[in-house]
Amino acid sequence: MLRIFSTLIVSILMALPAAAQQSVWVQVEAQRTLTGAQDAARGYSAAGVPDVTGFALPGGWYGIALGPYAPVDADAQLSQLRRAGVIPSDSYIVDGGRFRTQFWPVGVTTPTAPVEVETQTTTETPIEETPVAAVEPEPIPEPDPIQTPDETYREAQASEQALDRDQKRLLQTALQWAGFYDSAIDGAYGRGTRRSMVAWQEANNHEPTGVLTTGQRAELLAAYNSILDGMGLQLVRDDASGVEMQIPTGVVKFAEYEPPFARFDASGDIAAQVLLISQPGDRTRMFGLYEILQTLAIIPPTGERSRRDRGFEIEGFDDSVHSYTSVVLENNEIKGFTLIWPAGDDERRRRVLAEMQASFTTIDGVLDPAIARPDEDQAIDLVAGLAVRKPIRDRSGFYINGSGEVLTTIEAIGECTSITLGMEHDATVVHQDETLGLAVLRPSTRLAPPAFAEFQTGVPRLQAEVAVAGFPYGGVLTTPALTFGTLADIRGLNGEDDVKRLSIYAQPGDAGGPVYDNGGAVLGMLLPKEQTNGQSLPPEVSFSMDADQIISSVSGAGIDVATTDSLAYMTPEALTLMAADMAVLVSCWND
Repeated sequence: MLRIFSTLIVSILMALPAAAQQSVWVQVEAQRTLTGAQDAARGYSAAGVPDVTGFALPGGWYGIALGPYAPVDADAQLSQLRRAGVIPSDSYIVDGGRFRTQFWPVGVTTPTAPVEVETQTTTETPIEETPVAAVEPEPIPEPDPIQTPDETYREAQASEQALDRDQKRLLQTALQWAGFYDSAIDGAYGRGTRRSMVAWQEANNHEPTGVLTTGQRAELLAAYNSILDGMGLQLVRDDASGVEMQIPTGVVKFAEYEPPFARFDASGDIAAQVLLISQPGDRTRMFGLYEILQTLAIIPPTGERSRRDRGFEIEGFDDSVHSYTSVVLENNEIKGFTLIWPAGDDERRRRVLAEMQASFTTIDGVLDPAIARPDEDQAIDLVAGLAVRKPIRDRSGFYINGSGEVLTTIEAIGECTSITLGMEHDATVVHQDETLGLAVLRPSTRLAPPAFAEFQTGVPRLQAEVAVAGFPYGGVLTTPALTFGTLADIRGLNGEDDVKRLSIYAQPGDAGGPVYDNGGAVLGMLLPKEQTNGQSLPPEVSFSMDADQIISSVSGAGIDVATTDSLAYMTPEALTLMAADMAVLVSCWND
């Protein structure tokens, strides 16, 4: 009796893991149609992929999966098949909770629990087990019957012949969108179009005649346009701006006029925006608008740009927004539009944009600059009420040779994906010295600066007047500010001979700027203020990297600079003019 009881306990313990084990599948693909899903499942099976199954999914989709497996086996199978390249790289593991009726393999029902085969050798008398009745597989649903056409073949041909070229192009576009047509959208129905119509009819349980009936055309176009549900596309005529076009009024509504824009802001959950662009002007003014638009936050720097004599296009996208701008110049009137759409919704964005492009029309009149009244919300970082794209950091720099290379502090370029000089010229780092904390930037297009530095190699006099040229307010001011002070010591606080101590009230934006003596020679470069050992120095204490150290570092990198040992005098007015030609704003961007 004890022996039988022990055997029962062992049997129960051995059965527990299998009973608690959960079945999972590796989902590899989903198709819109049953025919497409069956073809895909057949292809995977023919390629030798194991355990191919197919289930209907919610929403009218059909999923192809592998399994079922125990979770640990599913992970191993997923990794192995991905490495072999026989399943898509975005395949993933699912629990099968969304699976509905099985359609593959045909005539076979896949078990819902993973099958485990164990071999066990024992001398014990086996316990008799009650046979388990075989489970009948669920019947595979019969394909939907072929629908009775609303027109005869001849009637369908007659109704098709009544279509104009644009209507035929629209049907080709809809077939292409549905995945059945991949040739030219030309409105000419040749073999390619007929084959795509047959494929669409078969996938949608219609008789495959190659000619769509009136009802089938309506069904195809309804599916094609379903993505625009809720967009509220309406033809809007704005007489103030002289523009007429389709606008998605279901997601945007008119906000205000801010010349040169008529602005439509988001009215719901979709963060969309539409700008109608309208102003008088010639080609020069249009080119200026082209440059200004690219400073706006709504137009990211990544994307195609195309500028012509009579118009331009700008596309910009990043992780949060995708925008498109189109502008034309006709009869001294600059008109166009911008569509701003949230990133990740490309299919709907493309459809809305296509409708806007096709419907854009100019009418008489341009936006009157006086239509908008100044208010208290005006700001230097807004253009017509739209936020200007801002750098993550602004610092100073200065030209060190006639090639336009710029010296700045290494702190200015940290974490930058791009660097600009004067907010206009892209630049790259060609030399950096971590020990000294300096960097040299080279503009992408060669510049000829009006003035560049002459480094002072002579020993300056203590308490002599000095000046720093920089941009303490970032890009708010277009020219550098000159801050005057004195040379407090030719060494650092701990006697360092590679820096000079200044008594000057400098700002963070001044870091990287040139430090001048009375004659306009450069004594060094202003360093950023840093706290060391938890100490904060008085605000008038700053440090300058010594000119000799700078010369040694950049010369070692093959960069030529000019030097002088003469002492001269220059009036503050003359020094200010020279600094305006030499100092440059260095902006760090993280696009």
